[in-house]
Amino acid sequence: MPLRVVIADDEVLARQKLLLLLREQPDVEVVGEGANALETIDLVQFTQPDVLLLDVRMPGMDGFDVISALSSSPPLGLPCIIFTTAHDQYALRAFEVHAVDYLLKPFTRERLQSALQRARDQREHGWTGTAKSTQKKEYTNRLVFRSKGRIIFLPIADIRWIGAEENYVRICAGKENHMLRDTMANFETKLDPEIFLRVHRSAIVNLQHVKEVRTDGSDGECFVTLSDGQKLPVSRGYRSRITGLIAR
Repeated sequence: MPLRVVIADDEVLARQKLLLLLREQPDVEVVGEGANALETIDLVQFTQPDVLLLDVRMPGMDGFDVISALSSSPPLGLPCIIFTTAHDQYALRAFEVHAVDYLLKPFTRERLQSALQRARDQREHGWTGTAKSTQKKEYTNRLVFRSKGRIIFLPIADIRWIGAEENYVRICAGKENHMLRDTMANFETKLDPEIFLRVHRSAIVNLQHVKEVRTDGSDGECFVTLSDGQKLPVSRGYRSRITGLIAR
């Protein structure tokens, strides 16, 4: 059974070098390449690889943001993470998030082979990509923030959906919208996945406000419709979440 790999690096030459090295491995299949964090998240969601070769510094979100987003995406687990970076200062943090290995550029063919063997061993022992915990994670039940000279205390249950707009997230609650400086990946970690579902790299919906999920027969596009009539697209990489929800 091949070791399915996704490469995530914003540098074209770095991705090309990895491709050449991986082609020397008879049991490795590269199933996708991501040039930034958002592409990488979508690719991992869609292809469900065994291994993610992940650069730390990428445009917009970094490699740890990618891990945070994927970790909060039940029912899928993380692939084995192998960091590939020119920066050594993130090594300790990498192993705190249970990375399989940490490769400093420029690394040798032998060093990559060693990291891949670690990933193979992890797979054989039933790697799930999630750390075991005896305590149930507590999620945010309200947001407190400044908006137009006011301090807003917003119950999480009042949020209908959250959208991404460059370096901000738009909180849509009732008749009001609020802009907060945050990333979708970071914001998603604060939300209970039993209530909030990410359906697109730029949209998270509150399931209590979802009226229906529909696929357009003409072109296969999938949408969620909220109780107020708001219609949001479901990207291909996130459809497995909808499928998992229906299968419960």
